[in-house]
Amino acid sequence: MERPPMTAISRFQGLATRLSDQTSLFASMNFPEVAKEAFEVKFGRFVDQADGITQSEQLFDLLSIFALNFDCPWIAYDSLTPEQNALKPARSNPAMMLNYPDEWRVRYFEMGYDKIAPIIRSVRKRAGAFRWSEVYNDANTTEDERLIFKEAAKFGLRSGISVPLHGPDGSFAIMSFAQPGDREFQNRTITYLQLAAIHFHLRIAGFGSSSGNEKTPTLSQREKECILWTARGKSSWETGKILGISVNTVNFHVKNAMRKLETASRTAAAIKAVSFGLIEL
Repeated sequence: MERPPMTAISRFQGLATRLSDQTSLFASMNFPEVAKEAFEVKFGRFVDQADGITQSEQLFDLLSIFALNFDCPWIAYDSLTPEQNALKPARSNPAMMLNYPDEWRVRYFEMGYDKIAPIIRSVRKRAGAFRWSEVYNDANTTEDERLIFKEAAKFGLRSGISVPLHGPDGSFAIMSFAQPGDREFQNRTITYLQLAAIHFHLRIAGFGSSSGNEKTPTLSQREKECILWTARGKSSWETGKILGISVNTVNFHVKNAMRKLETASRTAAAIKAVSFGLIEL
């Protein structure tokens, strides 16, 4: 019997669950099964709709709507160069897209907060999504930097997370989600927002390609096997035991897969491999 084609919902729900299980930022919080299923459906719908969009502004609007499912009315995306140490005003950087309150945007740049933004410094050092509260409470964060968080809260941005999006050429982008409440983001919420940010970033990068159509890369059988077990939450050591190969060999094939998929992280490579239909979870 022919196997029915997989939708974005079925392709990504397993990956979302496994990534959430690996999240160790805080102790896991209760997340009702009904809510889990609802968010899986909403995320799958976001991916399916995103794949049909060819304009960055429309894609940003779609992501904004998706973020509202997690009580995040404000999101921001900015692509930075390796030498760029601060955010630049939207008018001088077309790669920046955000819907933060206008009053906060004016205040942010007038005060020169973009020159000392602690989030940017943290993004360069991290691979996964992180809560703003982590940066605020970090011993290396200065009082001037903490002032930025305090002022942001006065304008309504009381809690947030940021997702580092590193590129293979040393460039990187940052996606942030903010909410008006003081409560911390749940692990599963972070998982879905991080997956959505990565998918958004990959789509934006695809818009800049010369052909406009991304060619499906060719992975060897071993590369597929290694990236598959990576997507299933296995470490290189565990993958090596499963496949009967060394850790170095696993890392070699994973890096090759990342290079072919043009991603800078294993998570992004796994998402892209699933999107292309190269692996099934």
